Amino acid sequence: MPVPHVVVKLYSGRTEQQKAALAEAVTRAVVEALRYGEYSVSVGIEDVEPKDWTEKVYKTDIIAKPATIYKQPGYDPR
Repeated sequence: MPVPHVVVKLYSGRTEQQKAALAEAVTRAVVEALRYGEYSVSVGIEDVEPKDWTEKVYKTDIIAKPATIYKQPGYDPR
C-alpha cells in the first residue's frame, strides 16, 4: 500500500527537539487529513543554508513545480 512520506525543507539552525516536534505535528496532520495510521507516515527534514534557499528550494521546488504547490509562500526572493 502506498504511504505518505513528507519532506520538509527549512532554514538550517533548528534544534533536534524542534525538528522532532515538527515531525510529530506533520504526522498528526497527515493522519487527520488523509486517515492513514500513524505507523504509515514518515517525515524527513532537510536543512538548507539561508544563502542556498533561492537556488535549492525556491527555484527548484516552488517555481519549477507550480502544480505541486497547494500553499503559496508569501515571499519572492528574486
